[in-house]
Amino acid sequence: MTQSTTPVRRTAVAGVAVAGGAVLGGAVSMGTATYFAHRIITPEHEKKDDVTVLSVTDATVTVRATPDTTARGRYGLWLDGGAGHARLGDVLTTEGAGRTATVTRELLGIDIGELAPGSARWNKYFYCGTPSSALGLDHEDIVVTSDVGDLPTWRVPPREGVGRGDWAILVHGRSAMREETLRAIPVLHRLGMTCLVPMYRNDIGAPPSEDGRYSLGLSEWRDVDAAMRYALAHGARRLVLVGWSMGGAIVLQALNRSDVAHRVHRVFLDGPVIDWGSVLAHQADLNHIPRPLDHLARRLMRSRASRHLLRIAEPVDVAATNWVDRADEVAHRMFIIHSATDETVPFAPSLDLARRRPGLVHTYVWPQARHCQEWNTNPSLWEDLVASFLR
Repeated sequence: MTQSTTPVRRTAVAGVAVAGGAVLGGAVSMGTATYFAHRIITPEHEKKDDVTVLSVTDATVTVRATPDTTARGRYGLWLDGGAGHARLGDVLTTEGAGRTATVTRELLGIDIGELAPGSARWNKYFYCGTPSSALGLDHEDIVVTSDVGDLPTWRVPPREGVGRGDWAILVHGRSAMREETLRAIPVLHRLGMTCLVPMYRNDIGAPPSEDGRYSLGLSEWRDVDAAMRYALAHGARRLVLVGWSMGGAIVLQALNRSDVAHRVHRVFLDGPVIDWGSVLAHQADLNHIPRPLDHLARRLMRSRASRHLLRIAEPVDVAATNWVDRADEVAHRMFIIHSATDETVPFAPSLDLARRRPGLVHTYVWPQARHCQEWNTNPSLWEDLVASFLR
């Protein structure tokens, strides 16, 4: 009898251990999925310095080499926690390899502050400030009122005598700033458009949403709708919507949901999120998160029962942001520029949407640029493509 009970005990203990491991594994999986989902929907307002400035001359700046600092094109450097700013041109030389590699770039100008050896933060927008300070264009600071409150907005009038009643509404990307749109304003201004650049909910300086979380365009579209209504109330004849990254996702929701979407004449998107599902899968791969946990994160976001885990007011249905699957609902002429080497938002959905809607959606695959930095690598080509579409 004694011998017969030993295997039973061992089996029971093993069973408890397996069950305990399964519970622990399930808890870890739930925790990872929750963390991943939370990262996607939480604004990133505090950004750390990511560039080491090694030396500065009147015409050059040498920095530690990174994927950003070695990219071809023109960019900016935020200095002193954003209090200062310098503009950089193309790469002149690179030296060394690995962690000690350096890159020397043209120094095009210092807008604010002093550029000296130390830490700085990369600025993919190239410009900083307002349309007036960065571009020399007159602008007004106005507010557009949405359901969350008053949204600070730039209004840039067209050149005197060339306005034709077309208003462009420019929508920046996730955790970005309105400065992201400055690169597009000159070509739109030359085309005779009034430019309206609103903040949207959860931007720094804008009213927060109820939960302080992004909904991937599923609520932010209301802020673009408010800007559209402002433009129409102030004399706009036709509307043009322009969006970068998540701004593209917001624009697509506005086109689908706004009662004034029929007043939109053209749509231009740069590096847009056409399908949040593909972005989440890509980011999961980059962060070595197994696909089942990526799918669990999506289920958590769309479930009302798990709202408390993510601290969100309303579910976020990632499937509702897939415009490849919803291509039949796309009804506006659209031009997309998307880099083939975009490291953040895969370009394949932009191509897929164009294939699903031939004659209505056209995608230009930019050969090489980091996320939403096509303009930086060839401003004249970017502006020519945009102007050709919008004329």
